[in-house]
Amino acid sequence: MAALLLAQAGCQSSETKERKATLTSQTMCQAPVIAPVATVAASDSLAPVALAPLPNLPDSVRKEVAALHQALGPEAQKLRLAVLERACVGYLALRQAGRIRRPAVLAVADMDLPSTEKRLWVLDLAKKRVLQHSYVAHGRGSGHVRARRFSNRIKSACTALGFYRTADTYAGKHGLSRRLHGLDAGLNSNALDRYVVLHGADYAGQEYLNKYQQLGYSRGCPALPPEQYRAIINAVGEGACLYLSGPELESKWLDAGKAGRQFAARGWR
Repeated sequence: MAALLLAQAGCQSSETKERKATLTSQTMCQAPVIAPVATVAASDSLAPVALAPLPNLPDSVRKEVAALHQALGPEAQKLRLAVLERACVGYLALRQAGRIRRPAVLAVADMDLPSTEKRLWVLDLAKKRVLQHSYVAHGRGSGHVRARRFSNRIKSACTALGFYRTADTYAGKHGLSRRLHGLDAGLNSNALDRYVVLHGADYAGQEYLNKYQQLGYSRGCPALPPEQYRAIINAVGEGACLYLSGPELESKWLDAGKAGRQFAARGWR
C-alpha cells in the first residue's frame, strides 16, 4: 500500500492567487484535505447503487435511449441503462439551454463503479457508436477502489459529480490536458478554481492496474490512461457534455420536460 500511495499524482494548476481569465498551462498539486459534501454508506460490496428510472420522461425519449444502449454494442455492456438515461437527459436539457455547443457527443463516467472497471465512455449519439472506452481515476479523497465521498470544495482531493462542459486544451505538467467547466452549482462549480481537468496519468492505465489491482488517485481530476488520453481528449472536443455519475446525485439538468422538448425539436442534434 505504501508503494500505491507514493504513486499518486496531482492535477491542480499553479497560478497566482488572483486567477486570470485565461488559465496558465502549468499544473501542481495541492495538499489533500478531505471535506466531502456527500458520502455513500460504507459497504464491502463493489456493486453500484441501483438507480430508479427518471420520472416524467416522455416514452419517446426513454425508448430512444434504450435503442441507443442496445445499438452501442458490447463496449457499452457495463454502461448501466439508468446512467445512460440520466446522461442523455442532461445532455438534451443542456443543449436546449445553450450551455453545451458540440452536438451529438456525450462523455459519461459511472464513478459508482470500481476503478478496476473501464467506466468512461465517449459516445456519438447520432451514429450510435462508442468513440472511446477506458479506465478513469477518481480523486484521492473519494475513496479507494470504489469512490464513496464526493466534494466540490477546493483542496478536498475529491471527485465532484455532475455535468461539465469541456473547454480548451493546453500543454501542462501531464501533457495535453482539457479544462472543464462545472455546470452544477454547489456540486462541481469549483472545477476551474480547483483546476479539475482531463489529463493522462500513469496511475490510470492498464500497467498500473495489473501491478496494484486498482488504479491510483488524482486530486479530483478524471485522470485518463497514458495510452489513451490523447484520443479521448480529442474525441470529446471543446464544448461537449461530460457527465460524472454517482449515487444520490441530484442535478437541475435532469429535467425530463426540457429533454423531451429538445429531442422532439432536434433529436440528438
